[in-house]
Amino acid sequence: MKTTTFKKYLLGIFSLLLVFFAGWTAYSEQGGVIQIYKNANTPFDDAKSIQSVLAQPADTVLVRTRYQGGLFRTETRKDKVERYKCSQCHNNKSVSVARAADIAHGDIKLDHGGREKPLSCFTCHNKEERDSLETEAGVKVDMDHSYQMCAQCHFRQLKDWVGGAHGKRVAYWAGNRVVKSCVSCHDPHSPRFKKRWPVTYSPPFKK
Repeated sequence: MKTTTFKKYLLGIFSLLLVFFAGWTAYSEQGGVIQIYKNANTPFDDAKSIQSVLAQPADTVLVRTRYQGGLFRTETRKDKVERYKCSQCHNNKSVSVARAADIAHGDIKLDHGGREKPLSCFTCHNKEERDSLETEAGVKVDMDHSYQMCAQCHFRQLKDWVGGAHGKRVAYWAGNRVVKSCVSCHDPHSPRFKKRWPVTYSPPFKK
């Protein structure tokens, strides 16, 4: 009985010594209570180091619209279009391949604008410079900034997108603000999401 008590006594002393040395090490590294207080009130100059912790997308462009928090970035588009540059085919050279349009763009279904005022290719694409887009006012728009085209009609959605209520953010909430572009989620040729049945969950039955 005495041996068990003695072992518990030694274990208690060992635990206290361990806590003491751990505290002393922390005290030595941080410089005591006063130094800890000073450190707590010193601005953290390396705040940008969070960008090295959370990976930031490399393929982004600076959005040409400001929001209440300043400037922000969005994902690029041109590097994701498989057949860009368009001018590789759309140029002054004659096309000798039969049904070239169907081969190149047969997967595109244009369903944008509704039955009353359907859009055509040249509603958005520049007739002369096919690598660019063009607004109704005749302003040339880079494909990486295609949200400017969407804003002509979907101005309310653009306002929500700029403010953060519409769309999705990339790389969480830390670091630079990077958001997905309109065409990251919506097909520019057929932007309406297809109807689908709601996802249901059936709990397993007990056997």
